[in-house]
Amino acid sequence: MIELIRLQKSFGEKKVLSGVNLTIPDGSIFGLVGINGAGKSTLLRLLAGVLRADGGQILFDGEEIFENEKKKREIFFLPDGPYYATGTTAEKLIDLYSAFYDFDSAVFAEYEQKFQIRRRAPIRNFSKGMKRQLFIALALACRPRCLLLDEAFDGLDPLARLEFKRGLIALNEDNGCTAIISSHSLRELEDICSGFALLDGGEVADAGDIQGALEKVHKFQVALPREAKREDFPFDCLSFEATGRVAKFIARGDREEFLQKIAPLSPLFVEEIPVDFEELFLCEVKARGYLQ
Repeated sequence: MIELIRLQKSFGEKKVLSGVNLTIPDGSIFGLVGINGAGKSTLLRLLAGVLRADGGQILFDGEEIFENEKKKREIFFLPDGPYYATGTTAEKLIDLYSAFYDFDSAVFAEYEQKFQIRRRAPIRNFSKGMKRQLFIALALACRPRCLLLDEAFDGLDPLARLEFKRGLIALNEDNGCTAIISSHSLRELEDICSGFALLDGGEVADAGDIQGALEKVHKFQVALPREAKREDFPFDCLSFEATGRVAKFIARGDREEFLQKIAPLSPLFVEEIPVDFEELFLCEVKARGYLQ
């Protein structure tokens, strides 16, 4: 289990994390979401032990992460822009990671074939997508107990995304790997993540089970016999829009209560539309004043 307790981090006078409290269960695939600058990358670097926290604690099985060589061997951190020297090849990286991890050559060979990775070619000549595929293959082959991924799907084409998700799920099911993923591809996170945390204002603004969060919100399209107005719908909405006689809104609460309150309006029809994780995220950030 990973525990973050009142975690704080600043860069100069800029406070990035001001008191993060979060628990991530073992064996979960967990999504970190938030707008740019919310602190997702900083949080992952703290979890990896790359940065030292200014205050609070990061506990992995009850042990502090920073300067804990034993625990760091159980963690693989894939940043948004991995560093490599000018002449680095995939073969050299395999040698490097084999010294630190229980590297599974068969797993790497599988993805080497799927992604058509050139072992002896300088990485500097790879496209952005090919670099990402290489480091994903390395991450999966290292078989870590905890995998930290920053902007995991950036630069990947749809087929590579599918193969990556399959590999991540297999690593989770076969090895019990805990994966913590920062990504703006919220539909991808919805596919594979069980839990999530929304970072905002240096803290965790919301967290929980993705499906559980989605089950608490409802989206309706309602047609009235007259022009639809906001005041016709007597409940708080995460989002609301009306065009002529048709209103669309998303609200958090009990579905049956919404239907009971809509019924006196004599609607011509009421349709419930599924809400996805990306739509819920946009509603949340809009409620916090980031979108107009």
